[in-house]
Parts: sequence; C-alpha cells; structure tokens
Amino acid sequence: MTESGSEARSILATDCGSTTTKAILIDKQGSEYRLVARGEAPTTVEAPFDDVTVGVRNATAELEELTGRRLLDDGHLIVPAQDGKSGSDLYLSTSSAGGGLQMMVAGVVRSMSAESAQRAALGAGAIIMDVIAIDDGRREYQRVERIRSLRPDMILVSGGTDGGTITHLVELAELLVAADPRPRLGIGLRIPVIFAGNTAARDPVAHTLDDKCDLRVVENLRPTMDRENLGPAREAIHELFLQHVMQQAPGYSRLSSWTSTGIMSTPNAFGRMVETIAARRDVSVLAVDIGGATTDVFSVFGGTFNRTVSANLGMSYSICNVLLEAGTANIARWVPFPLDDADLRNRLRNKMIRPTTIPHTLADLRIEQGVAREALRLAFEHHKSLARSLKGVQQSRTISEALSQSSTGETLVDMMALGLIVGSGGVLSHAPRRAEAALMLLDAYQPEGVTLLAVDSIFMMPQLGVLSTVLPEAALQVFERDCLIKLGHVIAPAGSAREGEVALTVRGSGIHEEVACGSLKVVPLADGQSAPVEIAPGRGLDVGAGKGRPLSATVEGGAVGLILDARGRPLRLPPDPEARLRKLGEWHRALGLSPS
Repeated sequence: MTESGSEARSILATDCGSTTTKAILIDKQGSEYRLVARGEAPTTVEAPFDDVTVGVRNATAELEELTGRRLLDDGHLIVPAQDGKSGSDLYLSTSSAGGGLQMMVAGVVRSMSAESAQRAALGAGAIIMDVIAIDDGRREYQRVERIRSLRPDMILVSGGTDGGTITHLVELAELLVAADPRPRLGIGLRIPVIFAGNTAARDPVAHTLDDKCDLRVVENLRPTMDRENLGPAREAIHELFLQHVMQQAPGYSRLSSWTSTGIMSTPNAFGRMVETIAARRDVSVLAVDIGGATTDVFSVFGGTFNRTVSANLGMSYSICNVLLEAGTANIARWVPFPLDDADLRNRLRNKMIRPTTIPHTLADLRIEQGVAREALRLAFEHHKSLARSLKGVQQSRTISEALSQSSTGETLVDMMALGLIVGSGGVLSHAPRRAEAALMLLDAYQPEGVTLLAVDSIFMMPQLGVLSTVLPEAALQVFERDCLIKLGHVIAPAGSAREGEVALTVRGSGIHEEVACGSLKVVPLADGQSAPVEIAPGRGLDVGAGKGRPLSATVEGGAVGLILDARGRPLRLPPDPEARLRKLGEWHRALGLSPS
C-alpha cells in the first residue's frame, strides 16, 4: 500500500486493454500535476505469457527509457518513490483485458426491471451478453440453453417493487438452477449472482439458489415504479469484479497487490471521469469511446449518468457489423466521391480480416471516416433508447398489466442542453487533422445550440478516471492541460430553412458572420481564446432561446476554431448523387479539408 493520495507527488497509472497496455507518468510540478510521459506495450494476458504484469512492466520500462527515471527494481514497481529520484508515490490501474466484464441481466419485465438492470450493469462498466425477462418471448428451455451457453462473469437479477411480485422472481431463480451456469473464468467456482429485487422475495430466492451460486443481496433497483436506485447494485458489481473476475485472470492477483485502490474496469473508470468533468464544469456531457470491436457512449444530463456499450459496432473486428446494420447506402452517403457498393463491401471485409491495418490513401481514410459516422450514429441511437426517464407506472395492479406497459419515458438526451462532446478512440483521437474529428462528431451527433467539441489526445481518460477517485484535482488538472484537445465551439441552429437563406448571424469581438442555410463556416479562434457573441438565428430556427430569438454566449476556440453549422437539424443530404457530392465537397473545403 502506498502513501495517501494527498501526499503523492508522482503517479504511475496503467490501462490494460485487450491488445495494448498503456502507462502514464504524472508528476506534481510546482502547484499542479502534469503528464510527464506515456509508454505502451502489448497486453500479455494470453499465451504464451499468461501474465498481465509482463505487459505492465514492459510499458513501464518504456517510461523509464523516455524519462530516465528508475520505476522498476528487479521486475517490481518501486512504490512509494525513493529520494525523489526513483519510483512513484501512487500506482493505479484499469483493465478491459480478457474481454472486460461480461454480464447477463435478468428481470421480471423487460421494459421495467430488466431495463433498470441493464442501466446498472452498463454503468458499472459491463458488456451485456443477454437480457432475460419473463416477457422476452422465449420458451423456458430456450432461456436455460442461452444461460448455460454464454458463461458470463456474473448475473444480475432484479424485479418487483418492494412488496410486489415474488412468484416471478422465484421463477427466475429456478431458471438459474436449471441452467447451472459456470463463470467464464475459474474452473470449479460458483458463479456470482447479485439479487437486487423485491425485498420480500429475498428469502425465497436465497432458498432456491442455496449452494448453487455465490449470492450477493443488495437494495432493490426499483423500490417503486417511479424511482431507480442503481448505486448499490453498481457497487456490488465492482466489488465482485475485483474479487471474482480479476482474481481469476492470469496475473491479476499480483497486479492487484501492487495497486493502491484495486483494479477498476476501463469503461467504469472512463465513466467516472465523465461524471467528474460534468460536475466540475456544471454542464451536460456526451462522451464516446469508439474502438475496434465496441463503441461505448457515456452521458450526463440533468445530473444523471448513463453508459451504453454497442458490442457489435467497431472499426476493425466489428466493421462488417456496422456495414450490416447501417447498409452500404448510409455509409456511402458520407464519402465525398463516387463509390460502388461492391467496392465498399470488399474494402470493409478486408479491414475485418486485417484489423490492424490503417488507411494508406486519402480515399481509404474518407471511407473509414464514413464508417465511423455510422458506428457513432447507431451507438448513439442505442444510448438514447436506454438513457430514459421513468414514467412511474403506479396504476399497475397485476403482473399481466405490468407486462403490457412501459415504465420508461422520454430520453434524457437533450442536444440543445448539451455543453460538451468528447470523442475518444483511434479514428477520432488519431485523425490526421483535427478538423476531420470535428466533422465526424458534427455529422454523427448533430449538436444543437452552442456546444464545445473536444477529443481525448492519447486515450488516457481511463487512467484519469481511476485517479479521480483518489486525487480528483490531479485528474482534472491533467485532463484539462494534457488530455483534452479542444476543437472549438460549434453554433448550430435547430430546424431547417430554405437553401441559401441566412440561417445564422454571429457578432462580437471582431466577429461578424452570416451563414446561409446548408453551409458550414469556420471562424479563426485559437485554443485559449474566448469571445462573447450575439447569435441571431433565422426565422423559425432555434439556438437555445426559442425560435427566431437571439442568444448571448461566450464561445471558446480550439484546434479547429469557432464552427458555424447552418446545415439544419436534422441534417439531410441531397438525394441526388451529384448534388450530394458537391455539398460534401463544400463542407470539407469549409473546414480546410480535401474531400478526395
């Protein structure tokens, strides 16, 4: 165990990903914490090493080479620091190696308790393998086969308001007994099951599951129809992740003994950082991490945190799933040159079977960025479907009545209220030009009103997320100064007008711009610069104050500048192919990009 976080002057943090282990070194320089260096090495959780600490030591060794500081002694981390010349005061780690945390959730009603269970598990950093519910349309033997074949890390069971149904919860417990599931890791161990349902059903459920699993009972996820209580279930998931999943993964017990706070799952840590940013800036935040196999979306609206993972949408291993779900037409519509459907399919299939390749031509890059737009859009639609308020269906008297109703209301996602969008993942963080990342975010998310765009420069939000649990000030300082790259504010009126009409007028501090409907324009405004502006939308358009009403705001610049987006919301591309290509070319050139 290291010295307390408040005394730490140097911090070593690692993130053990499925393919790469990243290490960062943070030092306190004067009164603030700054990133010193970053190293990486292949993750070694699989054969021939079967020891995650090998990758951690290799990534740390690269930090030693870059900084000249000794961080390892005979293969062990030097913690705490010695004489201010070697080692670090604090060591933290996150992990998604070995497939991360994989869970199955079960509830009585799919659109009520099962949906709440999904939100709890996703918020704790899990990938949802399947959702079992009494009303999911499957026969009992099909559910049993599904549970038995999937082998999740743990199962979350919920359902019934306090004092509500007991019979259906016992039925779910009997289903688990019949399936007799085995955990993914740890031969001979009993699978962890968290029960977060009706308090009156605890004893019958415990009796049914007696000696069949490792049962953990927590507070009800939905104590009443109109209230969710996700915290206790999320904490239990995190504890079981450390105790059961991480302890069985190769080398994790040793790695866990090195850390100061235990290992946190990568998505959970990323989410913690998003929550910290939203609280500190007092704004609604939308963040995305787009990877090779999955796309995670995080949001905080009205103080409510939500996370979803689209496990079938990614840029390499899952790129053909994006093709399947979006279709060739939706991907090709973003590509600023003529593209044959067969050519597009072949290019994406080649990427799937050679997932580590990167675009070699500008045409390849534009196609990949077209796929990214669709992956981001589809993952965002999935996110909006789960990030919802509760209606509170208190009129239900029987389970049959409840099964025919929905307890979820409107989506919490409000694009007009959104203050910050953060993009992370290779296609966004490592885009050759920052304007390309900005255009992808604009096209996929279509922000409204006044919104700041940013990207995570080198994907260190997971490490900063786990750091925020110990030293929130250090995490925020490094995030603001070394992690976050501001692209600039975007001003985008909601609604649509006739092509060519003035849709937006912006004045203030040397800025006087009019933008026609259907156009994009960039106003030079550097990172660190801000300007008070008066924004006047065209007739019938809204920038946050109501249709046609002006708005005063202070905007920030960035790597791209102040972006004025008058293309309309929702964004519609011309149906005529030649007109579409001309319009895409205009938009690319407006941001200083060559379309093809």
